[in-house]
Amino acid sequence: MNRLRARCAGLAREEDGTATIPFIIFLPFFMLLVMSSLEMGTLMLRHVMLERALDMSVRDLRLGNWNNPTHDDFKRVVCNRAGVIPDCMNVLLVELRPVSTETWEPLASGPICVDRAEPIKPVTTFDTGVGDNMMLIRVCTKFDPIFPTSGLGFQLPRDNTGAYALVAATAFVNEPDVGG
Repeated sequence: MNRLRARCAGLAREEDGTATIPFIIFLPFFMLLVMSSLEMGTLMLRHVMLERALDMSVRDLRLGNWNNPTHDDFKRVVCNRAGVIPDCMNVLLVELRPVSTETWEPLASGPICVDRAEPIKPVTTFDTGVGDNMMLIRVCTKFDPIFPTSGLGFQLPRDNTGAYALVAATAFVNEPDVGG
């Protein structure tokens, strides 16, 4: 019995494996940080590319480089220029309308986004206006979080399908009509 006690006392004094305890304690926090960083990086990349694509497309629209663009034409150009939006043509909606310079009525209170739970897409206003009109434009797209159950992916406000929305908006004035 004394030998067993001596053996147990010797094992209790050994320091082998003590480095694994801090590793096991800090590993979940480190993994959460890495996962949140990946989520935030992806979210920011998509948002920056969406803003860039919208700005480039609006510039062409503002300068009158398009004759009578449609919602789908404009959406296709934004999607081609964004590049990092998966299934862009099905998840992006564009809202465009003139603003009265007398009443300064803004766009509706919230962005209109695709509801992936419904087979019918919501209707948005796409009115290119005429020369010298002030125009407001807003695009909305939906994404699934990479890590929906942890880190930043868990904290993002999501809809009934688990997707979060990214919205980009801008305003511009149409070029004046020739001879007007």
